[in-house]
Amino acid sequence: MKILDRAKQILLAGFCINLCIGILFAYSVFKKALVTDLGWTNAQASMPYTTAIIVFSIALLLAGIIQDKFGPRRVLIAGTILSGLGLIASGFATTPDHLIISFGILAGGGIGFSYACLAPAAMKWFHPSKRGLVNGLIAAGFGLAGVYLAPLMTRLIDANGVGYTFIVLGAALLLIAVPLACTINNPPAGYVPEAGANHEVKALPKQAEINWRGMLKTKQFYMIWLMYLAASSTGLMIIGNITSIAAAQADMTDAAHLVVILALFNTSGRVAAGMLSDKIGGIRTLALSFVLQIANMLMFPHYQGEWGMLLGSALAGVSYGTLPAVFPSLTAAFYGLKNYGTNYGVVYTSWGVSGFIGPVIAAFSMDHYLNFDFAYHVSAVIMLVALFISFITKPLDQVSARMIAENKDDVELAPAANN
Repeated sequence: MKILDRAKQILLAGFCINLCIGILFAYSVFKKALVTDLGWTNAQASMPYTTAIIVFSIALLLAGIIQDKFGPRRVLIAGTILSGLGLIASGFATTPDHLIISFGILAGGGIGFSYACLAPAAMKWFHPSKRGLVNGLIAAGFGLAGVYLAPLMTRLIDANGVGYTFIVLGAALLLIAVPLACTINNPPAGYVPEAGANHEVKALPKQAEINWRGMLKTKQFYMIWLMYLAASSTGLMIIGNITSIAAAQADMTDAAHLVVILALFNTSGRVAAGMLSDKIGGIRTLALSFVLQIANMLMFPHYQGEWGMLLGSALAGVSYGTLPAVFPSLTAAFYGLKNYGTNYGVVYTSWGVSGFIGPVIAAFSMDHYLNFDFAYHVSAVIMLVALFISFITKPLDQVSARMIAENKDDVELAPAANN
């Protein structure tokens, strides 16, 4: 089997696994049903989603540490199994606390373990010049899941209820994602990816392979962490509440198609941002997405009717899609691939914190003001902070990388192409 064919298979398998575990992207359909059908409050219906995001980020960190030592396959298999069982258990949940445990902790943890392994494995099979594109394609599967899950979930809920829908999705995940997880692995030792026919082959400088301790000694880490926190809190606020926003602001009782629109534009944003970051750099790509999201948040209170909701969903999707495409490749570019799993797990804790900020702001706004205007305004301010940070964030040069710490455990020099 040709190495290039194997690399493409890894990329395709990772994309398909993300299609299966991307249920977080369509949770707003569940949330709306929990509020309207079961009588839960917005805060009660949002908490399992918030918990899942927090647990997701913790699980991603743990999975990153484990896969850096033992490879991705075992972690992926465990994660996909836990995800499926958590969804099935959610089908039997009767209270918010039960759903927090089954969906928030079990399914959220399983999804985090699964997601953590896909981008690192895929990036190691491809040339560094394709990191942005590879990350964008892998992440696209997670965003694209909402395209088919939102209408599917809506039909299943209307016909058989929320519990049945959880069980069906969990069983399908076990049947599809677990076998795919068995096909994912790292390239063999000494593997050097080719640049490809359309890329000029250049001698790559030695890249500092920095572990998490050394990473924490750089100011760039804290800037990346804060930008990720701010931008993802805004994106998750919209993603987790888009159907509720449409019902409250545009009197749309059936808004599952907005989840599809959001997912489609999120997916296109992931791929486009990955390609753009390969050309102009990750920081500049992030700054452009921040400007777009700020404008969208300022305009969101004025979106009326279905066309307004469609526009707001599309812009939010593109902006949020930039994040999972750019931040992984940015982490690899700054700190190397050898310790990427652990390093990105540490960076990703910001996403977990944002999962508390965004949805909680939205629930507070709705429960206290009966609209989402407060959440929009707070999100715009948060995004302004992210934009400012992007202006002052500079790449980590190799000289600085070699001088991060006196402790040799923090920095290890290795040819970038061998990682």
